[in-house]
Amino acid sequence: MESLITAVREQHEAARFLAWPGDFELDRGDHVEDVHLASGAALEGLAGDGAGGTYFFCGDGGEERPILYADSEGGAALVAIGLPELLRLLLVAPWWRDCRDFTDEESRGLATEYLEDMPDLAARRDRAAVALGLDLPDPADALARLREMAVRAGEGFVLVFKPEGHPYEPLIRN
Repeated sequence: MESLITAVREQHEAARFLAWPGDFELDRGDHVEDVHLASGAALEGLAGDGAGGTYFFCGDGGEERPILYADSEGGAALVAIGLPELLRLLLVAPWWRDCRDFTDEESRGLATEYLEDMPDLAARRDRAAVALGLDLPDPADALARLREMAVRAGEGFVLVFKPEGHPYEPLIRN
């Protein structure tokens, strides 16, 4: 079975969608700060965004590992268990970082803003999902899962700024 990382690299249309509006680029996996997980588990930079944020694989294993996102402002959150879950989130709700309340109304409002700028968003998203072999969840379900991951499961994934020993702040709160 081909890895999703390889598929993203080879499927140019999917990679373009993930780069924008997904703001997820595999060539940006180096975080600007020296960090580690408080648990001592392995941390591997996977991808980054245009604002200096980084997606990390946590622990040992392959693409099924938990994924932590750290922004450039000292915030972090567990965002997915495995790369397929993360890519589904980025495909159906690339605006997830702008969500504060994780309500359907908020998500629909953000989706409307994105659609105003990119009328072909849904068609591009669907082609990317097909190219990567991913079934797409409802955006509300994906955001509910994100919130659940960050608030409940995320407690075991605390990112620490090594030089000062300070933990990053939770990006998503209960």
